[in-house]
Amino acid sequence: MTVHEDAEQEPVPQKKKPLSEAEKRKKKIVPGSLMKAVIRPGGGDSTPSDGDQVIYHCTVRTLDGVVVESTRSECGGKGTPIRHVLGKSKMILGLLEGIPTMLKGEVAMLKMKAALHYGEADCPLIVPDNFPKDDELHFEIEMLDFFKVKVISDDLGVLKKVINEGQGWESPREPYEVKAWISAKTGEGKEILSHTKGEPYFFTFGKSEVPKGLEMGIGTMTRGEKAVLYVTNQYITQSPLMPIIEGVEEVLFEVELVHFIQVRDMLGDGRLIKRRIHDGRGDFPMDCPLHDSLLCVHYKGMLLNEEKTVFYNTRVDNNGQPLEFGSGEGLVPEGLEMCVRLMLPGEIALVTCPPDYAYDKFPRPANVPEGAHVQWEIELLGFEMPKDWTGLNFEAIMDEADKIRGTGNRLFKEGKFELAKAKYEKVLREFNHVNPQDDEEGKVFLNARNSLHLNVAACYLKMGECRKSIEACNKVLDASPAHVKALYRRGMAYMSAGDFEEARNDFKMMMSIDKSCEPDATAALVKLKQKEQEVERKARSQFKGLFDKKPGDIAEAGVDDRGDKRLGENQKNEDKEDSDGDKEFQEAEDAPPPMGFLSHLWPTGRRFFTALGLDRCSIL
Repeated sequence: MTVHEDAEQEPVPQKKKPLSEAEKRKKKIVPGSLMKAVIRPGGGDSTPSDGDQVIYHCTVRTLDGVVVESTRSECGGKGTPIRHVLGKSKMILGLLEGIPTMLKGEVAMLKMKAALHYGEADCPLIVPDNFPKDDELHFEIEMLDFFKVKVISDDLGVLKKVINEGQGWESPREPYEVKAWISAKTGEGKEILSHTKGEPYFFTFGKSEVPKGLEMGIGTMTRGEKAVLYVTNQYITQSPLMPIIEGVEEVLFEVELVHFIQVRDMLGDGRLIKRRIHDGRGDFPMDCPLHDSLLCVHYKGMLLNEEKTVFYNTRVDNNGQPLEFGSGEGLVPEGLEMCVRLMLPGEIALVTCPPDYAYDKFPRPANVPEGAHVQWEIELLGFEMPKDWTGLNFEAIMDEADKIRGTGNRLFKEGKFELAKAKYEKVLREFNHVNPQDDEEGKVFLNARNSLHLNVAACYLKMGECRKSIEACNKVLDASPAHVKALYRRGMAYMSAGDFEEARNDFKMMMSIDKSCEPDATAALVKLKQKEQEVERKARSQFKGLFDKKPGDIAEAGVDDRGDKRLGENQKNEDKEDSDGDKEFQEAEDAPPPMGFLSHLWPTGRRFFTALGLDRCSIL
């Protein structure tokens, strides 16, 4: 036993972290293969590290002093220093080891064996033409500068050096409107453009109004931030800001992000646009009324015509009083509420809205024509979050639940089933944190929760989602297997889904549990029988004469007009029965029209032929 205990207490050996590619390469360095001599000392005591961009001049000479290549103009180069990001850029092994030892301003000579420059086995860099890769060489390095950069593109084509930090966290993105001071110069320091006086440069993000690399960099900046963006030529695209300059390998942009206006495409198709014209208080989106709240707004509604006709203004038509409404209750047009949920207190926004999110599905003001596109200027004065249930007693909690459920019932009666379902589900989520203290409270709580699940089931049934309706009913029957109303609603959902046998079982179970429900169950069974007969009759008419023809004859499978007429009459009778039926059960009784027998056997085939426009088909 003691041996096992000791064995259990022994530390488990940790797996070694795998070596990076740079660390594997550095293992090739042997004593004497890389030598360093300081020609001019640098300043300070810090040296470059991973994540730093290093800027340096490099001149390569043979041991006899013959220049092989150089970045310096006096040695035949272009005069442009090299820029590398340690840990990201591909570098020869000698520089990878030697540069992190240098100070800013230092000039050093690195003497390298062939294996530490381009003569390295599996060297990741392409050997320049006529380069003596098998010779021992001198690399004279002048460390001009090094600093931390943010890598914006994986190929290091766009880098950012932050000069002054900005405010907040939000950055511009498509289709935001941006104002910025911008100047640009080549890697050699030649000025290309300067927008640092007068008015800041204005452009719309995502519209190719500035070079691609510049836009990528600005997309990482916050308000008030000042930065230098290093952009290589493959990211310098044609734009109104500046032309493409031939022969320039890299452009340095100095940018100060003055301001940007938040513009949101709410639907993703350009029809519902929210444009912030005055900033609000707080941080987006944490301080927005994302959840159902009591909102207080001023708004002005205008038609999108040449005159911008104002059809309503709370400051004029409402005696100067703001509009107060609860979000998630269908009290204002859907497009208006969607945008207000993404506003900060004090913010003013201009919203352009299509008719289907404005007044086509909402009571239309008398002076707004049908199908009109509208524009709202909205100011969010403030909002109140819903009451926190923490600390409330059981009776107060149930009162709050009844208020929300009452709102859901109103939305259900108005045909706003999605909003009604959201209200019921909100209470159910809150119920997860409610703990009844005695049997009486437990009974009240169970009844309320079951009622909410059945309301959710009714919403799903109205929305045509029969399977989800069945799942909601099952939650009630798992807790209360003899719940008659749940059996009835599930039976109706089964019938709508075409599962006739399951529906029949639920209706019969109702009668066996509660004799007082026998009239409702009997009526449901009669309706079920009618549904089955319609499906059977439709199937017979579809295949009428199909098997009565001789080989080679053609029989048409279709629905005769009399069958269609009978189906229509039956459906009208059922709708009338639904409207006159028992109020306890009628809200879930409306069902989608029955499907044909062939559709039940092969539903995908039915959709396929319908998509092709073949509601009738000829069969050989």
